[in-house]
Amino acid sequence: MTKVLIVEDEVLIAREMEQFLVQLKYHCDIAYTAAQASRKLESGNYDFLLLDLGLPDKDGLSVLYEAKKDLPDLSCIILSARGQVEDRIRGLDLGADDYLPKPFSLPELHARLQAVMRRKFGLREMLVPLGDFHVDLGNRQVLFEGKALPLSKKEIDVLSYLLLHKNRPITRMQLSEHIWGNYDGEEYDSNYIDVHIKNIRKKLSARASTDWLQTIRNIGYKICI
Repeated sequence: MTKVLIVEDEVLIAREMEQFLVQLKYHCDIAYTAAQASRKLESGNYDFLLLDLGLPDKDGLSVLYEAKKDLPDLSCIILSARGQVEDRIRGLDLGADDYLPKPFSLPELHARLQAVMRRKFGLREMLVPLGDFHVDLGNRQVLFEGKALPLSKKEIDVLSYLLLHKNRPITRMQLSEHIWGNYDGEEYDSNYIDVHIKNIRKKLSARASTDWLQTIRNIGYKICI
């Protein structure tokens, strides 16, 4: 699941974005101040930062600067009524992936999220071929011959994460942190991931080969395509 931190001091706007994106199966958290945003970002558990610049306690550009120091791979779209060219240049120079001026439409926000994701992972579109299957990253479905397969939400999360990082070994811990959030070392149990992989293989191999899903001994899993 794509995890989004919405940093917006206007409660109504923040809630509207949250409700819209949750309907599209994003996981969203909200921070209303820069201080709240910094605390949430310490988890390192977000894929996207949707960042307002006019925060009550600090300029949003400062939040972006601090976030990028520790989380260089974090994607960011700036959402702001500040339309000066200098602000846009400064935001992009600090590592923002896009700049959407207020007021904006929620469908346009979603389109820009998907565009950033495609650029980040080198995708042409959100429907990605995978052997005899297709993974619809936008609608969070796995398709075989055009029909959606009965994978659970977590199984699609696991498969999508591996697909977005295709041809790279992904450890069980990386998968667990992405799907369930940070784990305390004593509570971590890699069996969760192994069970989901087993279920994915069982459901997909009933239709076609899943040779592209490889087990990397003592490490984790990898999708090779």
